[in-house]
Amino acid sequence: MGEDTAAKSSVLIPLIPKEDTWDILLEVRARKLKSQPGDVCFPGGRREKSDATLRETAIRETCEELGISEETIRIIGRLGTCIAPSGLFIYPFVGVLKENTPLHPHPNEVDEIFTVPLPWLMKQIPEKHTLTLTTDPVQDFPFDRIVSGKNYPFRGRKIIETFYDYNGRTIWGLTAYILEHFVSLMNHRMFE
Repeated sequence: MGEDTAAKSSVLIPLIPKEDTWDILLEVRARKLKSQPGDVCFPGGRREKSDATLRETAIRETCEELGISEETIRIIGRLGTCIAPSGLFIYPFVGVLKENTPLHPHPNEVDEIFTVPLPWLMKQIPEKHTLTLTTDPVQDFPFDRIVSGKNYPFRGRKIIETFYDYNGRTIWGLTAYILEHFVSLMNHRMFE
C-alpha cells in the first residue's frame, strides 16, 4: 500500500570498461543544491510525468547530469527497489557507458565525477554506523485524540548507515547502501 502514490526516483550505477575489469562512476553533487549538497551519489533523480518508465528516468537523469546522449548507455539490469527511511522509492538500474564516452557534467547539478574500481569495492567491508530517528510532533498534533496523550510511547527507529572511503571521498547513506547491495551481488556471482 502506498507504492503507487509514493515519490519515485531512479538511479543508474554506471559501469565503465577499464582494461579487463570495470570502474563504477560516481558524482559529487553540486554544493549549491538545496538537497544533499556535496554528497557522493549515482546519477539519477525523481520520475517526471514525461518518463514512460522508471528505466527512462534513470537514463534521462544520467544524460542530463553527465552531458551524454542516450545512445552511450546500455542498461544491463535492475536491482531491487530501495525504500528510503523517508518513504521515497528508489529504483536502481545498472548500465554500461560506451568506452571513451566524453563526459560533460552539468555544473548546476554536479561538482565533479570520479570512478571507483569494482575489484577494489569487492574487497571492502564498509563501515556501519547507527542513527536513531525520533518522532517530533508538530505543535498542533491532536494528542487529546490518542490514548496516553503527550505521553504516548512513540518508537524511535534505528537505521544503519553504510560508509565507504575512497581516495579522500566518503560514500555514505543510500548511495553506499545501494552500492553495497550491488557489490554483494557481484561477489555472489564470482563465487557461485
